[in-house]
Amino acid sequence: MKALGTANPAGRLVDASAPSYRWWVLAVTSVGALMASLTSGTLVIALPDILRDLKTDIFSLLWIVVGYTLVATVLVLNAGRVADMFGRARSYTLGFVIFTLASIACAFAPNAQQLILWRLVQGVGGALLMANATALVTDAFPRMELGRALGINSMVVGAGAIMGPILGGWLTSFGWRAIFWFNVPIGLVGALAAALILVEQSHRDRHVEIDWIGSILYFVGLMGLMTALAFGGVYGWTTWWVIGGILGFVVALPIFLWVELHHHAPLLDLTLFQDRLFAMGNLTGFLNAIARNGVLFLLVFYFQGARGEDPVTAGIMLAPLAIGLVVLSPISGILADRYGSRALATGGMVITAIGLLGLATLGTDTPYWQVALWQLIVGAGSGIFNSPNTSAVMGVVPPNKRGVGAGMRMMLMQSGFVVSIALAIGLVTSSMDPKVMVAIFSGSQIGGQGISLAPFMNALHIAFLAGVGFSALGAVVSMMRGEHRSYEGDTSRVVAESGSAR
Repeated sequence: MKALGTANPAGRLVDASAPSYRWWVLAVTSVGALMASLTSGTLVIALPDILRDLKTDIFSLLWIVVGYTLVATVLVLNAGRVADMFGRARSYTLGFVIFTLASIACAFAPNAQQLILWRLVQGVGGALLMANATALVTDAFPRMELGRALGINSMVVGAGAIMGPILGGWLTSFGWRAIFWFNVPIGLVGALAAALILVEQSHRDRHVEIDWIGSILYFVGLMGLMTALAFGGVYGWTTWWVIGGILGFVVALPIFLWVELHHHAPLLDLTLFQDRLFAMGNLTGFLNAIARNGVLFLLVFYFQGARGEDPVTAGIMLAPLAIGLVVLSPISGILADRYGSRALATGGMVITAIGLLGLATLGTDTPYWQVALWQLIVGAGSGIFNSPNTSAVMGVVPPNKRGVGAGMRMMLMQSGFVVSIALAIGLVTSSMDPKVMVAIFSGSQIGGQGISLAPFMNALHIAFLAGVGFSALGAVVSMMRGEHRSYEGDTSRVVAESGSAR
């Protein structure tokens, strides 16, 4: 696909009409993916140190982790619309700038409240990056190569997921603030590369409007669900603000859907869900996110709290979770280009369920090789699932709606992440004394000295078994997606699951 206007606008380092341009796009978007995955891993491994140093509580800790994701989730669709208005390349570059500046502010935060505030600002930058990365790659690559490209992108995410906890453990030895300083050089390189390389390849729509009512309703509903799931077990399900969270979700969701159906410029373009492949692929991605995204969070506290490992060792022990993702993401992407997405995505969900079932058997004295094996299987399932599913979802979106389509995909995935973390915290906190829980989470409780870790381990088992259930449901939904298709120009090309075109 050629860029609109001149092939090589003034100031750009790469000719957008050259065959190599798409690989430059993949490289630039991979920098953003690497930064995001590194940040996630380094932050999670540093949470016990943050909890101790800032003398905060589990409530604040949840917001430090999930606040970023909540803002990014709510804004990602609006970010896609802004990109359709002003250009995906410009919006993506702006995302790097905001994320980097917010990282500097996080590094200087004197207390938990300010750290939460700047993490929310980071979420604005993250929304611009997430909403545009997949759309930029989809614009640049022909459909027959899209799975491979997205597989490479997922491989970069996996590499960041491997390095993140290990790097976080090392950086934490210099103080937890170092994890935010580390983002700065990556963000500066990414912003500069995006500004000098990316060229707009889609028509801009100057008449796009922002659906603020829908955004507020979605934020209220998701925040209500998150707080109720996370803290109902600790503060009581009859606490007024827990009940308020549940009611907020129950009331906001149907109103949100009604507004989206009647708004002339809706936040959520529900017409895209008329395509079964797009709808089922996104629903499967949502269920997959709920099933697996709490795993890293829970294992950090398992290793540092229940087993008493130091941050560096814990980070190394978490590496198998991402190795399967790194190895299998590009392979599954290539296979998806040839054979379609249904069998691969479904198989990935089943394999994830097997790995989570294995993690549900963990004890405090389980040999590490068993823990590593189950992590590896969960990572392999994710690697087999991600690239084919993303390729299928984005491949059926018309070019003029790819910004919104990418935003919708990320919104559902990030919503799954928020629900996953909240559910994990809720299951753990509802089964044990809050003081003991904080001691384990902060790492001040080393192993089982003086307390029984049975309630904590039982809660972990329940959380992992819940992931098994969501994975199994996702596998069923995945089988309902129909044949793999690609949108090309004004026609749709159908690729049978056997690999033949028809």
